Amino acid sequence: MSLGLRFSRLRRLSVLRVCVASLILPVVSAGVISTARAQQSASAVTRELDLPDAPGLSSSTSLLQKDATGQQAGPAAPATVAGTILNTNGGVVQGARVVLSGPDSTGQLVVQSGSNGQFTFSGLPAETYKLTVSALGMGTVVTPDIALHAGETRFLSGVILPLNAGVTEVRVTANQEEIAEQEIHVEESQRVLGVFPNFYTSFEWGAAPMNTRQKFQLAFRSMIDPMAFLGAAALAGGEQVRDIDPVYGENLSGFAKRFGAAYANDFDGRMLGSAVFPSLFHQDPRYFYKGTGSARSRALYAVAQTFVCRGDNGRPAPNYSEVLGSFAAGGLSNLYYPAANRGVSLTFVNGLIEIGGHAGTNLLREFLLKGLTTRGPSSPTANP
Repeated sequence: MSLGLRFSRLRRLSVLRVCVASLILPVVSAGVISTARAQQSASAVTRELDLPDAPGLSSSTSLLQKDATGQQAGPAAPATVAGTILNTNGGVVQGARVVLSGPDSTGQLVVQSGSNGQFTFSGLPAETYKLTVSALGMGTVVTPDIALHAGETRFLSGVILPLNAGVTEVRVTANQEEIAEQEIHVEESQRVLGVFPNFYTSFEWGAAPMNTRQKFQLAFRSMIDPMAFLGAAALAGGEQVRDIDPVYGENLSGFAKRFGAAYANDFDGRMLGSAVFPSLFHQDPRYFYKGTGSARSRALYAVAQTFVCRGDNGRPAPNYSEVLGSFAAGGLSNLYYPAANRGVSLTFVNGLIEIGGHAGTNLLREFLLKGLTTRGPSSPTANP
């Protein structure tokens, strides 16, 4: 087969994939709409103290430690305090008032617990804090002093509000993995229009990083979702109607082969780009919703996230996971595509389709999907 004919077929295949992906983008492919942290009353933060929300991502929001003489001693990694508010029956308490007081008690941060009872204070300087938690018709919980170190995450376990007006204290423990686990459970419930999985968008700017197990778990969960199989079937059906790759045939056997190739593409891209390489390079595969600034700045941010991601340390890094995952998945497609289509061109074209799909998906995540996503907090902590 001539190179021109092969590329023509690849180009038709690429166009069809892009068209189908634009209709079922939340379902499949490495650039799938695996996004949006849902929207039912997560923490609406009232700021009375100038503390940044975006840890380690902007030099303009760098925190400064002070030495013993009170002089600025240089940038310090921000810390995080998080937890879940429960009632005496073990149910979550939504809308509880959570107040974080600084050491001088002149400034406070105030949030309300979300629909899952969770609250988060991120971007905190290394200081000593105290939490006061209360809710209408319930008692008050006051924590002992919480001495935060630079870059530390503290999780408050056993924050239980009594039904009376009494005051109680809670035990403070640091468990970043537990925080991430709770956030992942919320993300796994996120669906566009209540149907399409939207697992890979975080509306919590200060979300805890995932460990290796959690990255593989979320990637595999996204690929066994019924909508992932439906998306592959839709793509295979479109290819069969257009008679792309005639060697597959036009009967049920041909459809099965096209379906297998489509699903294998999605599976390879997801596992490599969202689990294998993010674990190797210590990078977060999620898209962190910005939500503030001009439309131009948000659009540039969304596209840039294809090439710049957040590391597990909270700092920006080249998105090796995305780029390598896309081209590695394209290379693997040579194992199951028809012999006439195999070669460097197949790897290159499929890799570019994956990267372009991710950029387009990120734009949808930033400007459209938040309002269409159900089963999550309605007040995400956005990038200031």
